[in-house]
Amino acid sequence: MTLEGTPNTKQPENEWHLTSDRPVFIQIMEKLKLDIVTGVYAPGDKLPSVRDLAGEAAVNPNTMQRAFSELEREGLVYTQRTSGRFITEDTTMIDQLKEQMALDAISRFLKSMRQLGFSGEETLRLLTEALKEEKQ
Repeated sequence: MTLEGTPNTKQPENEWHLTSDRPVFIQIMEKLKLDIVTGVYAPGDKLPSVRDLAGEAAVNPNTMQRAFSELEREGLVYTQRTSGRFITEDTTMIDQLKEQMALDAISRFLKSMRQLGFSGEETLRLLTEALKEEKQ
């Protein structure tokens, strides 16, 4: 639900692709951050309970609680004592997170291209071609 009490039209992706190569609580945080910046959870939305999300992700509720606590520490989530946890209403913070996530993705992409042996100019040319094809 949004603040106005109308249902959120975007649905969270219920697939949790958790792996054993990194701490699970960090992977949970990354998924929830992605859900926040893509509008699955709008500013001010109430999050499902720790127990509900832990069941959905098939993780221990303590692991989900740790992810929620970290998101709260970062300011993306806040708790109202008797009402549950909510997404921050600070849209500037959400926009900054979205931009940082984009920069991180670009950095990973550029590193991969360098590992494949492409120069910056070659990468830009290939990217430009791919964008042109996508528009068609």
